[in-house]
Order: sequence, then C-alpha cells, then structure tokens
Amino acid sequence: MKRTRMHVTTVAMAAIAAAGLLLAGCGSNTNPLNSSAGSSSSESSGAQSSGAGSGGASSTAGGSGGSETSPATGSTEGGGAGQTSPGSTGTGQQQVVIGSANFTESELIADIYAAALKAAGVPVTTHLNIGAREVYLQAMHEGSINLLPEYTGGLLAYYDKTSPAHSPQDVYAALQKALPADLEVLKYSAAQDQDSVTVTKATADKYHLVSIGDLAPVAGQMTLGGSSEWQTRADGPTGMAKLYGVTFKDYKVLDPGGPLSVKGLLTGLVQATDIFTTDPAIEENNFVVLKDPKNLFLAQNVVPLIAKSVATPQVTGVLDAVSAKLTTTDLTDMQKTINDTKANVADVASTWVSKNGLG
Repeated sequence: MKRTRMHVTTVAMAAIAAAGLLLAGCGSNTNPLNSSAGSSSSESSGAQSSGAGSGGASSTAGGSGGSETSPATGSTEGGGAGQTSPGSTGTGQQQVVIGSANFTESELIADIYAAALKAAGVPVTTHLNIGAREVYLQAMHEGSINLLPEYTGGLLAYYDKTSPAHSPQDVYAALQKALPADLEVLKYSAAQDQDSVTVTKATADKYHLVSIGDLAPVAGQMTLGGSSEWQTRADGPTGMAKLYGVTFKDYKVLDPGGPLSVKGLLTGLVQATDIFTTDPAIEENNFVVLKDPKNLFLAQNVVPLIAKSVATPQVTGVLDAVSAKLTTTDLTDMQKTINDTKANVADVASTWVSKNGLG
C-alpha cells in the first residue's frame, strides 16, 4: 500500500529538525526521520492530547495534520518532561513511538492508537507522515519508531513476495511467520482498505468494464495512474500483465490513491488508477472499482505492527480493543468528515475513541 501527499510548511520543517536532533542524540545518522519532509511529532506522558495541532505540520490532502505541534519545536511534551530518546520517558517507563505512512488514513489510525493509549496512561510520542512503506519500515527496523498501523497484505508482500496467501486468515498467518524476530502483529481488524483499479463510470460504460480482465483489449489505448511505489510492486502493472494480460500504453506517476489520482481520472489525464477502497471520492464521483476475481490484491486488514520490546500486556490490550471496534465503514466515514469539513485528523480520531468507549 501506497501513497505520497506532503504539505511542507515552516512548522513541519521545524518538526523535522527537532526529530533529526533527537535521533542524532540517539546515535542514528541514517534514519529516514532525519530527512522525511512531512514528518511531525508530538510527545505526551499519557495525558489526552488537545488535538489542536494544524497548520499543515503533517497534513495530507483531505485534512489537517494529525499531531499537535509547537511552533518552536514541532513537538509537544506532557508532564513537564524534557526530550527523551525513543522507547524511554526519562522515568524508566517504556515509551510507545507511533509512526505512520504519508496518507490521511494511516495518520488517522495512528492517531486513534495514540488517543487510546494515552487514555490508558501509556506514554506516547508520534512521528507521522513519514513516507511510503519502504521508508517507514526502515525507521521501524532502526528503532526510532516502535508502533505502526499497517495492512496485512501489503506488509506480507513486503516481507514475502512469494506467499500464495490471499484470504484474511491465511494472509495474517503467513505474515506472522514472515516478520523479523523483533517485530509482531497484534490482532487484525475487520476494517480493510485495499488497492483497486478504478475508472470513471463513463469509461466503464464505454468499454463495458466490470473486472480488471475486461481491460485487456483496450488497455493499450490507456494511461494507468498511481504512485511511484505501486508502479514497481507485484500488485501493480506487472501483476496486472501477468495475471490478467492487461498492459497499458503508459504509466503516469501521481499520488498514492489521493487527490491527484482522483483529479487524473476526472480530467482524463489517466483512464484508470489505483484508489483505495475506503476513499469517499469513489462514491462522491460515481467511480467504478473493477472487480478482482483472480486476487491481484491481497486481503488488507488494518493491523498494529509493533516492536516486541514495547508490546506489554497493557499496550497489547488497548490496541486489541481498538482493532475489535474498527470497521471499514468507520474508516470511510471518518475520512469523509476530514475531507468535507477539513477537520483536524487527531480530533476525528479522539472522537472515535471516545464514542467507542476506549478513552
């Protein structure tokens, strides 16, 4: 999975500098958080965040940034504590450092995790909007973050490109075996967000398109859109050619299922593109998601990826409770709220946590 939507502001640059100094103090000189232009951080000693941060510090299309930031440092600190290294609060209590990919839904889920953990008294720091999977997993492996919202199928494809698993249960079981020894996935949610090959209704009607395979006779006249990462992934153009015999005339690099992809379809810049199935833009624009009977796209259940070093019974219990409540409809509705009202992502996340009795 997916995506590049960065809105860099002075606040964001300050946040990056602060994160870089913090990581440098921990002996990391190559961590992607030192150079990720859309990262933001917020620090708390378990107190509920006000969610008042904005100003584009970690914003993606469709909403304000998901973390409260200080104009001076790009971070907030709870309980009067000074700067601490990832994994430590300065009081001996293990700190959970939550990262996210660089798209709204990932930031939203990360903020949900943060709000629920803070409500339970767990010290939490966030570094949101880091980048694509290839970038944020590097940060995970280097230890500057230790919790991420992930998607089972995409994560399995990253660690095991040859796995034949496709169903939610099989993908999850294979993923557990494929992970590095220091990481684990907790219980997965019923909420799913898959990649999709999506077209306008006019294009679907013109070429009688129902499934991805129906593109085979006409794809040679079309341009496919998507992120730079999707262009080279197994479930991208290569997979479509191999599985469905679909080869497009050209590929246009857009964003990962975001506003550029939507605009590309609406303006005719591309005739098909990768849009995530929870994106409210699909319904709003009457787009057609082509069926995938051969399972090009794996099951993509939302799942917490966590370092075993911070997976205490308390942390695990809170995150399992979140997964038990989160649904695909919830994700779609929350993103629609963010898109339509420009609501702060952290505020929307906190509201969901409260409504579901988790904070």
